[in-house]
Amino acid sequence: MAGSAGALTLNSLGGCNRQIPNQSVISSGKSSFAFEPIKGAIPLKTVDLSPEEQKKQYREYEIVDDLVLPAGYKYQVIAAWGDRVGDSRFGYNNDYQSFVSTGENQGYLSVNFEYISTIPWRETYEQVIGEALPFKDVEAALQGATTLNAFVVPDDNPLKGKIRQICEAALIDQGLGVISVRKTSDGRWERTNSPADRRITGISGLSDGRYLQATGPAVAVFRKQTGQGYIDKLGDRIIGTFGNCAGGTTPWGTVLSAEENFQAQVPEPVYADGTSFDPSKLPFVLDQKALFGQGNVFGLAGNKYGWIVEVDPANPQDYGTKHTWLGRYRHEAVGIRVESGKPLAFYSGCDRRGGHIYKFVSSDRVKNPQDKTNSQLLQKGMLYGAKFNPDGTGSWIPLKADTPVNPDLPSQVAGNLIRLPKGPAAPKPTLFPDVPDPIEGADIKVTQDKEIAQYKNKYKQLGDLYSGNSQEKQGAILIDAHYAANAIGVTCTARPEDTEVAPNGDLYISFTSGFPSQDGGPDVRVFKGPRGEVPYEYGWVMRLTEDSNDPAAMTFKWQMLATGGEPAAGGLGFANPDNLLIDRQGNVWMVTDMSTSKMNKSLASRTNSAGKSAPLSGVFGNNTIWFIPTSGNNAGQALLFATGPMECEITGPCFTPDEQTMFVAIQHPGEANGTRQSNTSETREIMITTTTGEEFLQKRQVPIGSNWPNKTPNAPPKPAIVAITS
Repeated sequence: MAGSAGALTLNSLGGCNRQIPNQSVISSGKSSFAFEPIKGAIPLKTVDLSPEEQKKQYREYEIVDDLVLPAGYKYQVIAAWGDRVGDSRFGYNNDYQSFVSTGENQGYLSVNFEYISTIPWRETYEQVIGEALPFKDVEAALQGATTLNAFVVPDDNPLKGKIRQICEAALIDQGLGVISVRKTSDGRWERTNSPADRRITGISGLSDGRYLQATGPAVAVFRKQTGQGYIDKLGDRIIGTFGNCAGGTTPWGTVLSAEENFQAQVPEPVYADGTSFDPSKLPFVLDQKALFGQGNVFGLAGNKYGWIVEVDPANPQDYGTKHTWLGRYRHEAVGIRVESGKPLAFYSGCDRRGGHIYKFVSSDRVKNPQDKTNSQLLQKGMLYGAKFNPDGTGSWIPLKADTPVNPDLPSQVAGNLIRLPKGPAAPKPTLFPDVPDPIEGADIKVTQDKEIAQYKNKYKQLGDLYSGNSQEKQGAILIDAHYAANAIGVTCTARPEDTEVAPNGDLYISFTSGFPSQDGGPDVRVFKGPRGEVPYEYGWVMRLTEDSNDPAAMTFKWQMLATGGEPAAGGLGFANPDNLLIDRQGNVWMVTDMSTSKMNKSLASRTNSAGKSAPLSGVFGNNTIWFIPTSGNNAGQALLFATGPMECEITGPCFTPDEQTMFVAIQHPGEANGTRQSNTSETREIMITTTTGEEFLQKRQVPIGSNWPNKTPNAPPKPAIVAITS
């Protein structure tokens, strides 16, 4: 798809779905791109229209329950939830995808399955999968309660068996999968169902012997027979993988899958020796809208989740290896830089408010980037956290025992909260039953600058906060990476959601939202809106350049490439950037991750009753795909390439080697309202602005729920992956 910088190569196929209301485009006539950006929900500066013409053309807008593409493009569904994969099924909420070529126009697609969206998953499970789950029986047995520590329920109790059945189904629909595909002579993609097609689920190893493996210092903690906390007695064997969100592909043909929001299924906090909290600290939770604590009934140890999993798609016997030198946190980013004669550099981010950017540097150097023995480089090195300075410079701080304790000040972060590890003498925490995350008492909540001085007086080095021999202590630091990084002053950021390495070695990072929460918030000196606003909701794309362009450099420079928000307020017209894709010319493709609850919300006035600005996320419509050139006359502009179905997130864009096909994943269509019944829609009034800031009321037609991908009335919404071609 991507040609030279500032131009797209398109072979016009005609026959695009022109009856879709918003398929017609608004064009300035000045674009050098072969595709004309589609019409989004709000006017953009890339559209050369006067304010009065903008009001006329955007006074009414219809949201479409489909993947809407520019003229000349089409998509094809490759696989959807419930389809057969090996001896299992295609999972739910497909996210990152990797295409590893095995020949001309054929290869393996590796697909992450992040989580289940309770409302549509529960509503349509029997219809799609063909079997019923005992939700009503369990709810009746709970007698109005929504939580239960199923771990301690006797195995012969029928209730425990029914909870296991529900949780097993939900965990089967998470993890990752490998499917083989090829492009036929007529230009369509088809599955070939090779012997390598397989699923690695959230319960792999529980009863089938397909345990995952582990490398690195945390293995010493996994093998402990006794400790401060819970030990599952499995040693270095690991049951399953879940929360699989972002990912990356190595030059030697393996795939890296990132475990993100594992804290919804198992306890995240650990003790100073790296051992887990007891499964009771995150009980089984069930109601009409929520299904959490899926690991509780199986007694899964929380310290074995939140890692990067490496899988060779071509090896049918490979069920995954978790490389613990890469750190345990809520990974939603994988970028890997592999150059002959240099150490390997691996980048990732922790997707939480106040999360960090990390880099692992291997001890040994790369000889041949295509050599599969390069996987061994992930087994020895050092993990670093990024320190962003407000002047556009930065440095990498090592997560090791002798690094000085030096947390940032709460006054420097939005929300004035930094959460720090308690240290080896910490008492056992108490249960926080209402919210799965965070668990009350698991860390120290610092809200005043003076408390930092007290903390530094008590703990001098990072090793003072953890216990065990040198290997176990390093393992505990990596297991508790987020809190350890807070302790040494790694910069708190704005929910990092992707790290991608460009052909020239630059690292692109998407930060999705600058608002704080009970987890923390971003550094307000770094993460500002176009007019200096803090906190700022709509996100950024950053470019980071290692000094001397060296993957092992300990210093770097950074700058914001793109900022989200409304054009009249200085943004580029998108909100909440997520996955990134860098084409061969170094241009950026970006998808967005607006929360389902915020999309297309009515907005009669842009100020609330107190005269303050109202939340504006609803103006941006559905989630989207954007193209951002990084050189040429159009560098830094954002051009709208696609909009997604109702209540979905578009995720995991990846190209085939010739860049003639883009695979994308459509995640959780109908997440809030489930199946769209009888083509139901409603008209909502939303106060939007012209690109010059003039307010006007838009009447927006919004479908209620989704029928994608079948697109027939009352069809169940299903996550699916598609191939986009021209």
